[in-house]
Amino acid sequence: MTPWLHVVGIGEDGLEGLTPATRAVVEAAEVLVGGERHQELARGIGAERLVWPSPFDALIGELVARRGKRVVVLTSGDPLWFSVGARIGRRIDPSEIVYHPHVGAFQLAAARMGWSMADVETLTVHGRPVEQMIAFIQPDQRLLILTTGEDTPAQIARFLSERGFGQSRMTVLANMGGADEVRFDGVAESWAHEVPPFNTLAVECIAAPDAALLPRVPGLADDLFTHDGTMTKRELRAVTLAKLMPMRAALLWDVGTGCGSVAVEWMRAAHYARAIGIEPRADRRAMAAANALALGVPKLELVEGSAPACFARLEAPDAIFIGGGLSEAVFDAAWAALKPLGRLVANAVTLESEAVLLRLAERHGGELVRLSVERAEALGGMQGWKPLRGVTQWSLVKR
Repeated sequence: MTPWLHVVGIGEDGLEGLTPATRAVVEAAEVLVGGERHQELARGIGAERLVWPSPFDALIGELVARRGKRVVVLTSGDPLWFSVGARIGRRIDPSEIVYHPHVGAFQLAAARMGWSMADVETLTVHGRPVEQMIAFIQPDQRLLILTTGEDTPAQIARFLSERGFGQSRMTVLANMGGADEVRFDGVAESWAHEVPPFNTLAVECIAAPDAALLPRVPGLADDLFTHDGTMTKRELRAVTLAKLMPMRAALLWDVGTGCGSVAVEWMRAAHYARAIGIEPRADRRAMAAANALALGVPKLELVEGSAPACFARLEAPDAIFIGGGLSEAVFDAAWAALKPLGRLVANAVTLESEAVLLRLAERHGGELVRLSVERAEALGGMQGWKPLRGVTQWSLVKR
């Protein structure tokens, strides 16, 4: 099919900043789609003007209704980097679309800061929970962040300060590439600038000696989680996550999520990893939600219900962890729902649940491991070993 839809990245310099070929596409448009700011950057074009609809999801219908016309969608910078182009491409056949990239906010910010793009983390909190940047706070890390408004840099400064990164250097850049470009510099603990609502934030994370160390590798300290004592402990959690194999954008079902420690670490371990925590108790769901927010994965989805009754209404997962409520019926329903190449891990503490694992392993194969951990604790004026409750772990891959 001949492309009829053009998605054009445009900068603060408007039409003057476009290549001659791309400018010709915009000037020949019969329908011009974009926000008020984008429309202002393309003044003087006699096309039908369509601003972003509300709700935004209605955009696809508006575009498809104009198939056959020369339709141009204007967006900031690179249309396929944290922008509307990717959403359009998921709903309309890419063969019908031509993308016209432009130098985007990340490239401009990196140039202003003198940072190599290969050495920074790029993320967006524009229209998304700001707390998701917390997972990226690490010593000597450089971050480029598309923000959601004029108050976001101050909120991020607070996150940094609360975790012992108050000396982190922060720079807000706005209107980059235009006549009104502006820059604000400061440090997190004393950040007090009033900034424009559309901005890009550069952060150079600087840790104090007592800063919280929150690596993305699984095995966070137990005391970083709010819990009631019932949780997968640090060492066992690290082994469990290794068997679950977090991957980009993959979905985990955490059955009997409790305080959410496994689901939270799954989401932290891979970009855009998702998790659904299944938990019948409201108090534990509240703890899981608080932990997800505090540790930078606010998109953890929590479902009230018991396994396997609630499985039917959930999206098919890439991995399943059964940490509580194990039975053959729960396994059978979970295994049926799991995608091909999906990973399933079940931990058993009681003799009864261990017996279930043994029967299932005889039937399905997989790997059985007995895990025991001892931690050094005070014993009078000296130290001794205190064992954690042993765990039998069964893991397998659906092939």
